[in-house]
Amino acid sequence: MNATQIDRARIESLVRRAIAGGSLGTPSASRPDLGLSQDPPGWVDGKPNLRVSISARHVHLTDEHVEILFGAGSVLEPDKDLYQDGFYAAKQTVMIVGPRRRMLPSVRVLGPTRGASQVELAFTDSISLGIDAPVRHSGHIDGTPGCVLVGPVGSVQLEQGVIRAARHVHMNYFDAEHFGVSNGDMMQLKVTSHECTTVFDDVLVRADEAAKLEVHIDTDEGNACFLDAASEVELTKGGCGCHK
Repeated sequence: MNATQIDRARIESLVRRAIAGGSLGTPSASRPDLGLSQDPPGWVDGKPNLRVSISARHVHLTDEHVEILFGAGSVLEPDKDLYQDGFYAAKQTVMIVGPRRRMLPSVRVLGPTRGASQVELAFTDSISLGIDAPVRHSGHIDGTPGCVLVGPVGSVQLEQGVIRAARHVHMNYFDAEHFGVSNGDMMQLKVTSHECTTVFDDVLVRADEAAKLEVHIDTDEGNACFLDAASEVELTKGGCGCHK
């Protein structure tokens, strides 16, 4: 989706809200969702409900690679729904093999399938594999290292697609309006935990119509801020308000 489509979709959402009797400026006590008399996706008691999740190492696959790895006619089998509607952890796992046969066994596949296979690791994972994985936003895999994926039936040589996923926040257009940001903006996340409070800059906004407010950080970042023991999380608009 390009910027023009994103802006149009957001405007359409705001128009529907205005028709339903809402204000285009400040949040109201009861917000409509796409013209319905209920809160937008993920909202609680008329306001955004922020969730911060650790995105552990995982793999995204194409339909073709699913069949190569798990057998002709195979499809991903949902095992556990993720917080974002329509996304899930599959029952299938693969082994990731790096240079000099260093490997990570049983890495979870996430669904649904994609147009290009992609491996998302934390920094410590990439060290274990001996792969110099760059920090990239999901889908931006040109020029990245590859690896070998091994399934129960076959293997796939990826020429590229191994990344350290950059931190980002999923949100819908009502969330974006609430925070005063747009798709592609950068935000700041503060995680308050005992003697380990951490501020993360460069949190990319990924806005669409149906997303629920959720920040994704990797396991290294989650350990660094002691997310499991956090007493408060706060998401704020970035200082420059620029797009990247």
